[in-house]
Amino acid sequence: MSALSSALSYTVSNGIAEILFNNPPVNALSETMLDDYLAALRRAAADDSVRAVIVASAIPGRFCAGLNLQAIHEGDDTKVRSLLQRLYVQMTDTQFSMGKPTIAAIDGTARGGGMTLAISCDMIVAGKGASFGYPEIDAGVLPSIHFTHLPRIIGRHRAFELLFTGRTFGIDEAVSLGLVSRTASEGQALEEARRLARTIAEKPAQVVQVGRAAFMHANDNGYRAAVSAAADSFCTVAAMPDAREGIAAFVEKRKPAWRFK
Repeated sequence: MSALSSALSYTVSNGIAEILFNNPPVNALSETMLDDYLAALRRAAADDSVRAVIVASAIPGRFCAGLNLQAIHEGDDTKVRSLLQRLYVQMTDTQFSMGKPTIAAIDGTARGGGMTLAISCDMIVAGKGASFGYPEIDAGVLPSIHFTHLPRIIGRHRAFELLFTGRTFGIDEAVSLGLVSRTASEGQALEEARRLARTIAEKPAQVVQVGRAAFMHANDNGYRAAVSAAADSFCTVAAMPDAREGIAAFVEKRKPAWRFK
């Protein structure tokens, strides 16, 4: 595997692989970061000594803010589709065939594509200071990948409200919605994820591998097939005038002037 960028680290200790994002200030996702993340997941999948994988942030108070909207603002349709191909299609396929459990450890904020990273993992451990949200609608784009899986987790009506208001919510609501597997004291999500990973690492590896594959197939329900459609809908909306205005307003730190109200 080629060397990772400074924005992401990969380590293995006692059968647990840790992937840490470190792209200040908010871990905005670039093509390079996504490529490195996919490479790290695949490295862990191919390593027979790895029994569980943790995905976390090295930046206090931040998990991931999602896609780098500056790059989308400055790029063309090809650039947008390239980013979505990595975040939606390749990550979904890689996680599906991992062969070992993955845990997202969240202390601080998870937004947009950061929610996509987290929800793609098998379990989410969150600290008391964690907060969540799908703010894409406020930038004139859609959190389209979440249209498929989120209603299955929390119910259609609650999912619609979160996705189309773009509001943020805290750990208590995330627990009540069933988005979080375990909670931890503020700043302790990674330590709690390590405890969970050690528990799983003690189980019979081949049984876990076969069981996870069966679990993924039983719960897929066409989700992977819907991912490509989600990427298409994102790209279609991103090319619309209101989306271009919303992304430009976000980058320029001003209020958007919507064309259609």
